Amino acid sequence: MIYLNYSDLNEEAQNRLLKNSKRDVGQKFGNDIRRYAKEHCLNFKTMLEEEAMRNLYSYNYVFNI
Repeated sequence: MIYLNYSDLNEEAQNRLLKNSKRDVGQKFGNDIRRYAKEHCLNFKTMLEEEAMRNLYSYNYVFNI
């Protein structure tokens, strides 16, 4: 098995995983992020992207070759 982190992956894989992470974070925490952004006058989309990036680095990527 090979253990990788997000930055070891190619650009296409990174973009695909970021898209999936945005969807996951939006489903799980979208309302909380939206409420926080509104209370603190922040951009929701920017906050969602930042949280999605943090979420990506919490994953462990394992490949069987």
